[in-house]
Amino acid sequence: MYVAPRPILQDDPWFAVRLAAASALAFLAIPMLNPALPPFVAAFPVALIAAHRKAYDPIKLMAGPIATIVLAIVMTWVVEILRPMPFVYIGVMWLIFFVGFREILRTGATVGMLLIFVSLLISIMGMHGSATVATMRDTFILSALVALGLAPVVYFIFPARTKEKLVEDLTPTVGDINTGAAIRATVLMALSFWLYAVMQPSDMMMAMIAAMVIVFPTRVRVWVEARERIDATLYGAGAAAIVLLLVTVSFHLFVIVALVFLTALCFGSKMLSGAKPSTLYQYALSVALALIAGAVTTQDPAYASYTRIALTVAGAFSAALAVALLDALTGWAHQELRADQHA
Repeated sequence: MYVAPRPILQDDPWFAVRLAAASALAFLAIPMLNPALPPFVAAFPVALIAAHRKAYDPIKLMAGPIATIVLAIVMTWVVEILRPMPFVYIGVMWLIFFVGFREILRTGATVGMLLIFVSLLISIMGMHGSATVATMRDTFILSALVALGLAPVVYFIFPARTKEKLVEDLTPTVGDINTGAAIRATVLMALSFWLYAVMQPSDMMMAMIAAMVIVFPTRVRVWVEARERIDATLYGAGAAAIVLLLVTVSFHLFVIVALVFLTALCFGSKMLSGAKPSTLYQYALSVALALIAGAVTTQDPAYASYTRIALTVAGAFSAALAVALLDALTGWAHQELRADQHA
């Protein structure tokens, strides 16, 4: 699957500052919009902006939020219709997951990931009832609108130096992609029941960081991504703990926003030149934003940090283990598995 390359300082010297500004503005939007799930509104728009590279591309930066809005509305409608029929509900959701994973494996693009991401959260919330699924739909829409508003503003104030737009280097997966997609859809369906049983709606942004390790096509990549998500959770939780400790000295909105700005500036700088992969720092920023937003609005900081770390570790390793075992048993991507093992 396509992974965004490390941003280049010479191409985009304002990258870290832009990311910090987007994070701070997202936090300022929370008291004005009063969302039902503040962690999601804090983290999701910034994640969309953080994934962008090189020059400002309005089509790409608008496509993600608009697609999110459409998918949230459609999936809510699907869930509401199918929920009275549990077996049909499960079958249709498995089919949607299968289509999303198959598209990822067939093209290497991330479009399928957005379909899976929205469908999974909406379907899990649908198990809680109509009011909860409506809350999740509205949160998706609100977060997407925040992203649509933030992206042009931060790129206008802090533009990239390069005029070159990123051309994604997509690598389709070699092998029986139907089997690979079926394995991943089945594991994700099982994981969705686990998430429904143990996770609160406000924790779902964190849970998705763990769940998305299974989109990768080989055992080696799945384990690498699982470790990366776990490290990102620890980094993000550590940064959030420092911010929340400092906030106890002066619990004021602008103090919180300033600390969020500095945290995002740090992770953005690490994305440019850190020793770890840039995506690790990107995920860590999402974790930190979700933890801080949850802690200062509705949740106990210690409980939030502990549960997110524990559940992310459990989710990442259980999903990675299941996919790796089933991939090994079926050998559907044997050519890529050998290439990874030789590497």
